[in-house]
Amino acid sequence: QVQLVESGGGLVQPGGSLRLSCAASGSIFSFNAMGWYRQAPGQQRELVAAIHGGGSISYADSVKGRFAISRDNAKNTVYLQMNSLKPEDTAVYYCNADAGALYWGQGTQVTVSS
Repeated sequence: QVQLVESGGGLVQPGGSLRLSCAASGSIFSFNAMGWYRQAPGQQRELVAAIHGGGSISYADSVKGRFAISRDNAKNTVYLQMNSLKPEDTAVYYCNADAGALYWGQGTQVTVSS
């Protein structure tokens, strides 16, 4: 069983930045992949960014050049640095781990508004 705890969400003005953190209870070095998803009201959950066990990274087109995913294996933590935030980035952001089975965090709210 893997537990994921997100932190770092909040309210930010358009153009601002936030960094989300996802702390895992297991060794993320052994995971197949970890990622960040988001779900806006009335919308389906969508992949934002993922980092795979071999180190390859993928991003949704809507966040390329603005968001960056990274991981610290020693801290078993994955980060999502979000820059140049837009109102359309407003959503609940969820951490996901593929550790054989799929695990989800509880989500953290990100609101981009002036």
